[in-house]
Amino acid sequence: MDFFRTFAAPVALVALAINPAEADAQATGSTNPQAERALSEDTIAYDFVEGITTEVGPRQAGTEAEARGRVWAERWLTANDFTNVADEPFMMDTWVRGEEEAEIVSPFAQPLAIAALGNSASTGPDGITAEVVYFPTYAALQAAPEGSLAGKIAFISHAMSPTQDGSQYGFAGPARWTGPSLAASKGAVATVIRSVGTDYHRNPHTGGTTFAEGVEPIPAGALSLPDADNLIRMFERANGRAITMKLVLTPRLLGETQSGNVVGEIVGRDPSLPPVLLACHLDSWDLGTGAFDDAAGCGIVAAAAKHVAEAGQPLRTIRVLFAGAEETGLWGSKAYAAAHADEPIAVALESDFGADRIWRFDSNFTESNPDLYRRIAAAVAPFGVAPSAEVATGGADINIARERGTAIIDLQQDGTRYFDLHHTPDDTLDKIDPAQLRQNVAVWTAVTAILANEPRPIKPSE
Repeated sequence: MDFFRTFAAPVALVALAINPAEADAQATGSTNPQAERALSEDTIAYDFVEGITTEVGPRQAGTEAEARGRVWAERWLTANDFTNVADEPFMMDTWVRGEEEAEIVSPFAQPLAIAALGNSASTGPDGITAEVVYFPTYAALQAAPEGSLAGKIAFISHAMSPTQDGSQYGFAGPARWTGPSLAASKGAVATVIRSVGTDYHRNPHTGGTTFAEGVEPIPAGALSLPDADNLIRMFERANGRAITMKLVLTPRLLGETQSGNVVGEIVGRDPSLPPVLLACHLDSWDLGTGAFDDAAGCGIVAAAAKHVAEAGQPLRTIRVLFAGAEETGLWGSKAYAAAHADEPIAVALESDFGADRIWRFDSNFTESNPDLYRRIAAAVAPFGVAPSAEVATGGADINIARERGTAIIDLQQDGTRYFDLHHTPDDTLDKIDPAQLRQNVAVWTAVTAILANEPRPIKPSE
């Protein structure tokens, strides 16, 4: 996951939405039988995550490892009774990391843990040694005079904290997303940032950065949170002395390589009805094995589609989209939107925020399809999921839905520990909680079953 959505629904509005759904759930007294079984028995999602992280491992966009991941996913979908399974190729610009070292040369000589940011330029093998200028916030960097960083390394910090809805990502993210570009525009020869994350392991968080048009890319890396804190303490003790850093980052561009989107279907009874699109992304950063981000999402959506099919052929086709190359620029999302521009979609959903429990349901058709909204809310209430008044905007890989004005649902996962693991070496299978993973599958199964058997058009609210 490398995108951000804000969630700040007024409490009063959420409360108004919850009451009717809770009443409906109490009146029915039951949920979808497949969803109920998934809550206690599902092994399909875990099988996917365990398999791809064990047999393929890290799947950085555009690399041979990502290609092996697509082959693995195609075989898995076919073995699990999906039809029309395919790898839809596209070309992309591919970046890979190299040597990564950072050390304070003076006045407090010591090494620091660092990881290059995606699209970082190279320092060359001899590295860069320069004075570091500290910016406690992105806003402080914005206020720096033009040219004031000439020949210097910018260090950008922030104060991100864990939240259930992940909203702090939007606060801290600019340090990574555009901080190096901003520093370069003011003359910096390199940038280091406090990792955009919330853990205190000595694990830097990688992730992409973007340089504005006309700005020459510079070397850019992320320090682990303990090392960033240490660097801040150095500034507090320096008493006006310059802090000098040697930085070695040697990433390289492979040029244009092939990636692809893997798709598969549970074919519906009525091919004239637009399909339900369930999305995730198959690629991962290279530091971990991509279990949380986002093998879990692919396992969840595929398991849900399979559970719905177990109840009988649905009315609508359910299409799963395992998008490629999400982490380095939404290449797969853009390619899918272009390749399927003429194909209608009924509704789109994406799972790309880890594997912890779903706690909230948002849609963009609350007012235009109130009956459908209330039926979904009633179906997920027994699993501890509350409806909200927030308007769903969808995950990164369903650009096609946003571009076409399609109905969208967001099944919001608990993100309290997501940014402890996001883009780090700690993104591994052992971090998956099987019980919470099954709750995700149960909720997705209940929602997908309703959507895939809805005969009427699903229109977003105006």
